[in-house]
Amino acid sequence: MGTTLMIGSCEPFSGKSAFVLGIARKLIAANQRIRFGKPLATSFELETSSWKTPEPLIDDDVRFVGKTLALDEQQLIPSIHLLDSYTAEKRLAKTQLDAGVGFEVLKQKLDDPFEGLTILEGAGSLHEGLLYGLSLGQVAKGLKARVVLVHLWQDSRSVDALLAAKEQLGNQLIGVVLNAVTPDEVEVLERSVVPSLEELGMDVFGVMPRSPLLRSVTIGELARRLEARVICSAERLELLVETLSIGAMNVNSAMEFFRKRRNMAVVTGAGRTDIQLAALEASTQCLILTGAGEPLPQLINRAEELEVPLLKVDKDTLETVEVIEQAFGHVRLHEAVKATYAFRLVEEHCDVDRLFKTIGLKVNDAGSC
Repeated sequence: MGTTLMIGSCEPFSGKSAFVLGIARKLIAANQRIRFGKPLATSFELETSSWKTPEPLIDDDVRFVGKTLALDEQQLIPSIHLLDSYTAEKRLAKTQLDAGVGFEVLKQKLDDPFEGLTILEGAGSLHEGLLYGLSLGQVAKGLKARVVLVHLWQDSRSVDALLAAKEQLGNQLIGVVLNAVTPDEVEVLERSVVPSLEELGMDVFGVMPRSPLLRSVTIGELARRLEARVICSAERLELLVETLSIGAMNVNSAMEFFRKRRNMAVVTGAGRTDIQLAALEASTQCLILTGAGEPLPQLINRAEELEVPLLKVDKDTLETVEVIEQAFGHVRLHEAVKATYAFRLVEEHCDVDRLFKTIGLKVNDAGSC
């Protein structure tokens, strides 16, 4: 079956798919054979009318990676189960959970001869998927796969989760990539934290800085989460929002504040036309109007001229801000501009050659990163 590498994490939205993109592109450039899949699908729009899972079940993240890297269908490994409340309820309702069945089906799918690297992306955390027999630990140990964890870094307390993972995964865990590090702290971590982690038996294959772009969310996704009405520029909902601003100040202070922000969503009361017009003259991707009332025609006309979407929500400003803040960093990497940035991030901040050497993969002309 060749070599199997699993990319996992201790918590969801840690940057696994971005790392997969980076290492996979490196391998393709070196004419290495790869295939990619997620044993447990976590991103898939199931038809609620029938609740029927399609065959083959290809996770949205897998499709995006396949499309971005021009992989053919044979290189995309179908998922065994879909992780959602409906499928979990069905499994709980069985008299016997048959927890190992999911893994056995996966093993059969991977048993066909394949001379190359099989890359599998784990679910959101170490325990996610236990009900299906497809948690990171179950799959890694069953396939004797090597595991790299992509881990969100906050401070030295973040090491606890890595130590717990090492205890659970044992020799399957070959190293980690620290992600979302404050840019100013990258060099400090490389000098102090990385040597300490390696003393603890965890190789560090990269320290990647936090990226506003990779944490960004499309206007369309915000509109969906907010259940917003789009007043104008509906064709621009694919624009990415990187920052959030709240227009609750006087107009002069707002102008000064807006000038310092980029690619922002501005949330303000529907009656604050002065703030709304000021926001349109800054780096505003969309205006989100809360509360009672409708925007004035002059605002709509100006927004249409500048092609800035206007969203109207029934929620109050506080609730709207909470929904938007939850969206940042918790959306999937499904935009081409994010993929391009992910390539660069892995190339500049990860030592994938060292990773390939660790798993015994001979990669010629892959370059150094």
